[in-house]
Amino acid sequence: MQSLSPLVDLKSLFRTAPPPPGLGLTHHRVGPGRYLIQCVSRFDAANVNANSSSSAAQTSGSNLGSGHVGRARHEWQSACAILASKVVSQQQDTEKSGGADGVSAVNGHPTLDLVPVKGQSNSPTPLPKPLSIADLSPAPMHGSHLRVAYQGVPGAYSEAAAGKAYPNCEAIPCDQFEVAFQAVELWIADRAVLPVENSLGGSIHRNYDLLLRHRLHIVGEVQLPVHHCLLALPGVRKEYLTRVISHPQALSQCEHTLTKMGLNVAREAVDDTAGAAEYIATNNLRDTAAIASARAAELYGLQILADGIQDDSGNVTRFVMLAREPIIPRTDRPFKTSIVFAHDKGTSVLFKVLSAFAFRNISLTKIESRPHRNRPIRLVDDANVGTAKHFEYMFYVDFEASMAEVRAQNALAEVQEFTSFLRVLGSYPMDMTPWAPSTAGD
Repeated sequence: MQSLSPLVDLKSLFRTAPPPPGLGLTHHRVGPGRYLIQCVSRFDAANVNANSSSSAAQTSGSNLGSGHVGRARHEWQSACAILASKVVSQQQDTEKSGGADGVSAVNGHPTLDLVPVKGQSNSPTPLPKPLSIADLSPAPMHGSHLRVAYQGVPGAYSEAAAGKAYPNCEAIPCDQFEVAFQAVELWIADRAVLPVENSLGGSIHRNYDLLLRHRLHIVGEVQLPVHHCLLALPGVRKEYLTRVISHPQALSQCEHTLTKMGLNVAREAVDDTAGAAEYIATNNLRDTAAIASARAAELYGLQILADGIQDDSGNVTRFVMLAREPIIPRTDRPFKTSIVFAHDKGTSVLFKVLSAFAFRNISLTKIESRPHRNRPIRLVDDANVGTAKHFEYMFYVDFEASMAEVRAQNALAEVQEFTSFLRVLGSYPMDMTPWAPSTAGD
């Protein structure tokens, strides 16, 4: 297709001879950088006589490439359509093309528009707007208009972590951790905020296993102080309680406090803290209390029987932010990198791997081992003592360095020499926000 500017003479593109009497080709400028090609037919007596005297051989032998145009109306319309396809606009109209509405006849004869002009009543339905670079740009990092998946129901600590990580985001509750992973992978959500460890309860192993199973990337972390409350229906007294329900982590984090309160109650685990509060409110359970946040009490109409019942005021849960694409590591602020690796010869190479970081003065903030699901047991045959069975593990390591730093790149290059499997889960900014211990009444 040939492109032309508004100053190009259209006649230079027309390789055909002048049309026969009675048919004509006109072009009009209908706006800046835009042309309208029209086919004009005249049905007067002279033209009819002239057309009738033409031989069939001349009509059938005419073609566009030889410089002759056929006299038949449909052939001339086809020629016009071919010529019109060569006229391409380089810029869009900056004003509505209303002038073309008046071009309805030439010299008193009807015209046939071959190129629809924007603004005409008979113009076709506008085509979809093409995607622009703005449509393909990443979601804003400040959290506005982001869809963030979390595990639990409204009022859960994960919802609070999502709000801290991405203010003004649209929080999407998920009933399971794996559903939150899938929500991001299927473009239902833009991010996921999931817990990986607690200062009192330790690691959340389920999410470490899911990090390896799915292909999402860690793009950030957020640390949230946990402030537990004992919730029950309005009017219920602690003496009437027979059981306390909550997430297993919350139950373990409040175990000593519940004992000191003299509560002789059964402790029952549920999926999440806010879900426990919702369950009590929905079923009107007057003999059951929940361990959850003060926000959960507000959302589900429960009263707070005891405030700040966690065993330790330094109760903090670390969450990671997950996305489909990694972020570009930087060196202008503290970064953390998370990796997972394994080796065919078991844990004997662990010392060598740790030495690669120690030699370069890279601090490790966490090391976690999980069973190697694809190869849980390694058998070693010895003719003297028999067959030894060794457990195989995957190792998760967090270290304080950015992948943009040469020392981190050299460390991983050395680690790769000792391992059979190595994967970088993410290199992301550390959460450096000030923290204060949780106290009653927060």
